[in-house]
Amino acid sequence: MTAGIDLGHPQAQAIRSDEDVVRVRQLVRAVAVAVKLSLVDQTKVVTAASELARNTLVYGGGGTVEVTTVDNGRRRGVQIVFVDSGPGIADLDLAFTDGYTTGGGLGLGLSGARRLVDEFQIETSAETGTRITVTKWSR
Repeated sequence: MTAGIDLGHPQAQAIRSDEDVVRVRQLVRAVAVAVKLSLVDQTKVVTAASELARNTLVYGGGGTVEVTTVDNGRRRGVQIVFVDSGPGIADLDLAFTDGYTTGGGLGLGLSGARRLVDEFQIETSAETGTRITVTKWSR
């Protein structure tokens, strides 16, 4: 257990408000520190998590995040799963285009988050909402 974080179990957080987005950032940072990511990689994964948590809130109508430590035998990392029951993403190619936004932002959310992590998976549909899994590995 590190700073209130039980690394043996996934850490869940609801995303229903701006305050929850801040809590997601804090949780991801605590887990990234615990698995000994470099300061640069901590910043990258926290930034990606912040963007994805904000998208979960704004576009997915809220949802949940689960933060887990992972180990592939050579190195440790942080895996983060965002889930919402929103309308899904109609055009993934368009959503990953830099500069594209349906809100008032810079349009770097999904594409920027994907560049900041080592692994990025997305499943989305109008029926089930969106599930995004990202992983950042230690160097």
